[in-house]
Amino acid sequence: MRTQDRPDPTLDEVGLTRAQLDRLRRWLPGAVLLAEHSWGLTDTVVLHLRHAGRELTVKAFGPTNHHFERELAAHQELTGPLLTEERVPRLVHADAEDRILVTTWLPGRLVQGDPAEDAPDTYRQAGRLLRRWHDGQGPGRPDPTWLPATRDRTLRWLDGPHRIPADLADAVRDREWPQGAVTLVPTHGDYQPRNWVVDGGRVSVIDLGRAAWRPAGTDLARLHARQWRGRPDLEAAFLEGYGADPRPSWWATLLLAEAVGTAAWAHQVGDERFEAEGLATLRELLEEEVPPEA
Repeated sequence: MRTQDRPDPTLDEVGLTRAQLDRLRRWLPGAVLLAEHSWGLTDTVVLHLRHAGRELTVKAFGPTNHHFERELAAHQELTGPLLTEERVPRLVHADAEDRILVTTWLPGRLVQGDPAEDAPDTYRQAGRLLRRWHDGQGPGRPDPTWLPATRDRTLRWLDGPHRIPADLADAVRDREWPQGAVTLVPTHGDYQPRNWVVDGGRVSVIDLGRAAWRPAGTDLARLHARQWRGRPDLEAAFLEGYGADPRPSWWATLLLAEAVGTAAWAHQVGDERFEAEGLATLRELLEEEVPPEA
């Protein structure tokens, strides 16, 4: 999460609560704010600081922002396979009451928008790192509830505010969903170039706010919708690095659920570009079932 660079604000001006600010100053007295990297779409605050000669990341969350629990749990339980080479930030401080954490800062440039975003070796490395993340807690957990829970969550998105055309929404509601148990592994949840950094050709992973136990293939959904469009070389490089293809037989349904969630969530937070992407993916997935509007 390194977009919307704002190098000028002070710690008093970046959206921290008083409790979070006090906590941060106790942990890091005299810290200097280098930049703010918050997206501005949610109440997550992301800061780049320097303290005692090292650079750190601070992330602070609102009272109902579930990304805090996911990120903290990921740092405490799941990052081990990538920490040995410092390919993921290391947790330094965390406070569950004030909903704030501090990690090491990974040097480098964000891959999104960088020439590295078009380089197959970037995806080869990212695939290799993801496989280590997925395999880091053993063979995975069988779960018979994940598929129906995903269906129900998708239908709840359709019951809330969105601008998904009625014909597409009806097609999703009428769709036959897969059934049965699936294997869950630790996933990143937003695995794409906006959450990778590259330094001297070396790719690392940031932003664990959507980390959770899911089917392995879910981590490929956003790459499929974006960077892999028209770039089979990037897809092939990623799968080469991963060492297999983790996409399940019900991949199209997974993409459908992702597209509905993208379109509805983006509409609710006012991200029109992201909303348009979700709508376009949804139309593409359903084009054989729902004829295009005249």
